[in-house]
This record gives sequence, structure tokens and C-alpha cells, in this order.
Amino acid sequence: MGARCSKFSICWFHSHLKTSVLESSDLENGGKGEKNAWPSFGEFSLEQLKVATSGFSSDNIVSEHGEKAPNVVYKGKLDNDRWVAVKRFNKFAWPDSRQFLEEAKAVGSLRSERLANLIGCCCEGDERLLVAEFMPNETLAKHLFHWENQPMKWAMRLRVALYLAQALEYCSSKGRALYHDLNAYRILFDNDGNPRLSCFGLMKNSRDGKSYSTNLAFTPPEYLRTGRVTPESVVYSFGTLLLDLMSGKHIPPSHALDLIRGKNFLMLMDSALEGHFSNEDGMELVRLASRCLQYEARERPNAKSLVISLMSVQKEAEVPSYVLMGIPHGTASSKQPLSLTPFGEACIRIDLTAIHEILEKMGYKDDEGIANELSFQMWTSQMQETLNCKKHGDTAFRAKDFATAIDCYTRFIDGGTIVSPTVYARRCLSYLMNDRPQEALGDAMQAQVVSPQWPTALYLQATCLFSLGMEGDAQETLKDGTNLEAKRSKN
Repeated sequence: MGARCSKFSICWFHSHLKTSVLESSDLENGGKGEKNAWPSFGEFSLEQLKVATSGFSSDNIVSEHGEKAPNVVYKGKLDNDRWVAVKRFNKFAWPDSRQFLEEAKAVGSLRSERLANLIGCCCEGDERLLVAEFMPNETLAKHLFHWENQPMKWAMRLRVALYLAQALEYCSSKGRALYHDLNAYRILFDNDGNPRLSCFGLMKNSRDGKSYSTNLAFTPPEYLRTGRVTPESVVYSFGTLLLDLMSGKHIPPSHALDLIRGKNFLMLMDSALEGHFSNEDGMELVRLASRCLQYEARERPNAKSLVISLMSVQKEAEVPSYVLMGIPHGTASSKQPLSLTPFGEACIRIDLTAIHEILEKMGYKDDEGIANELSFQMWTSQMQETLNCKKHGDTAFRAKDFATAIDCYTRFIDGGTIVSPTVYARRCLSYLMNDRPQEALGDAMQAQVVSPQWPTALYLQATCLFSLGMEGDAQETLKDGTNLEAKRSKN
């Protein structure tokens, strides 16, 4: 069991040093590429895709405008149980099947964890379909404009901007710098809550069709003049997305630029973000948006410089995206096969009040050997002083005066004469109550070192890990604690 503590010390330490933000060079077949096991691009039969989408059922439509859209996107399930998104083009969109296949294969050669990757296509008769990875956690438009539980956090908005810039830089490095109609519906969230850029926008909606379907107020000026999309046009659209992220609304660039020129940038900011960002960070994003929205295309930054600028303003980089987004994590929280005890249930809810009650009822029955030590050492004045610290700490803990409890328990522990796992446990919870989960985790681990077969130490570690956003480690530790308690109850 001691080795397990060491493992968590290392795991916790590294999780707080590493950043979840990857350099662009790590995005191609790297990062989580091995885990995702991206399939190579292939061709599907129309029958396969009919089966996958239940006959292109309207119940499976996931695209923005439903059946009224000229090109409809369906959710589908392949026979290997893999969920996919299937885009079915208008029958007249791509009359030249060879041109469609060439374009699809070119886009399908891309592989990045910043993209919802294209994994196949279908070209039978008049039918033209694309098949991509399915992203289960909705679009940026839904989370930004139509949120239900919580507005998107500032740190997550910054992450969306960076990941999108990284996706564009990756595509550009692979010769696919043109992206058609970049908007908040083209950014999707995967199983881990990470934003991905839809690969569908890397192909035109038709061979000769228009590239922009949005309101003209949001269309790059040069597209209005020439009808052509350039890499600089994509950067302009990226600027409109920065405005979306800052304001939580779809603001026309001309209006936003008027506010910026008048130095009223705070009027741009989403009121739900008030108090959650610094003026410096807000100004940095405003400056970046202004550069992207320059009328002259040549004055806009390229994707690489966008990535560099956005790397410097990232916040809470160690916190997983699903935690920032407040969405369940597909592998951990969607299934919990354990039969949890009341302590385990309190851990998974991070219900500190319930944990306090449990520790109070538990008393000191798990302080193995402490009574024997006391009988020999009670007579010294130093020991009496140390025990008084513990007694005052217990009184404060019972009264929920957790700051005093921390102080008293710290003096007891620093006395060094008696080692009590319960004192570590109580100081751990006191730290949690004072929003100090890192110190709390250290105490929970120390309690386990002192008493390796004590489930409470593992339960408290799980609570700390949940508080730190380390869901996978927390679930594993909760499982260990639950199994240890079950084993003890049998003996």
C-alpha cells in the first residue's frame, strides 16, 4: 500500500506541472493519437450508412437546420459500435464523383486531436456522403449562446480559442488552409469536453457553391468583393469567433470594432464573466480580435502567430476540459459499477459536510497503538502540551472552526511525539473546508502511510483528487477504498 501512496505523489505532482495545452507539433498522430486509434480513411457503401443512421431517420439529424438544410448531418452507429457523424450532400452538390473523392481523400488524410477527423466517404450514383468522428457534447454555439446549467468559464473560452487556432495551424501546415464558413456551429466537443474543429468545413458544400452561408455582416470583406475564400478570410472568421467567446453573443464585427475603437471593450464582455478575468487578459483578446478583423487581408495575423499569442493567456491549463465545462466524463462518471458506502457517495459528491459528520462519528478508533504510547509518555509536560493541542483541535473541528483546527492539529503533528492517522484525516478535511485541496491530499496520503489498511485515508484521497479535477485518479482511489472497506467488513 505504501507504494500506492508514492504513485499518487508522483501522479499529483506531474499533473500540476504539465499543461493540457499541446504544442501544434504534437497534434498529428501524437498526444492522444495512440489512445484514440484513429482509423485510416476508407469508403463506405450507401447501405452501410443507411443501416448506421436507421435509414437516414429524421430522429438522427444533428445538423443546425434539421431537414431543411441543403446538406444534412446525421448521427450514426457503425457495426463495430463506433459512433459517427454522416454528412449527406444535396444530390446536385458534387456532379463529378472523381472530384468529390479526391477532395474527400485529401481531407481524410489529416489526423489531429484538434479535429473531428474525417474517416470515410460514400460515392454511389448521385449520393455524396462524408463520415467523421462523432462528437457527443454539442457545439460551441450551444454552450456559448444557449447554455442551461452554467455559462462557459473564462479559462474554457481561452482554451477553445487556442485549440481552434492550433487546428487551423495544423490544417495550414498540411496544405488545407481554406476553411469554409467558420462559425460556432463548426466547433464541437468530444468525450473529454475538448473542443474540436469539424472537418466538414475543409470541403466546400458543393463544387461551385457559395462558401459562406452566414449573415453578410459576418462575412470577410474580400469574399463580398471576389467571392473567393483565402487563408486570410479564415483568420477574419476566427476574429468573429473571438468576439463570440468574449461576449457570449454573436456580435457583428463592425459594431464590435466601433466599441473597441471607442475604448469601450468592457461593453463587449459577457456579463456572466464579470470578476472572472483580468483586464489585461481581456485587452489581449480584444487586440487579437481587432488584428484578425482588419479590413485589409494582408494586415491580419497567420494561424501560427495566433497560437503563440493564445498560448500566453491560458488559465487553469491543468484542469480537464470536462471539469471546466461542467459535463459528465464519458468513461468515469457515466458508469460507476461499485456499490458505494455512504462515505464513498459523499466522496464522489465532494460533500464535505457529510464527510465531517462521518469523521465525527468515527472518533479515534483507527488510531492504532496510540493508547499504548500514551500510557508510557503521559507524564512528561511536553506530552501534555502536545495532547492539549490535539484536544483544542478536536474541539474546533467539532465546532466547525476549521482554521483553528488546522492550527492546533499542525502544532500536534509538529510535536512529533505521537503519530495519529485520524489527526491527519481531520486536518485533511479542514484543509478541504478552507479550499486548500493540495495540502489536504498530502495529509490524506500521510494518513495512509501511518495506517495502510484504513479505508478512510483512501476515501479522503479520492475526495481531494475529485476537488483537484483529477477524475480518473479519484475514481481509481475510490474503488480501492470501497474494496478495502468491503474486505475489512468481511473479516
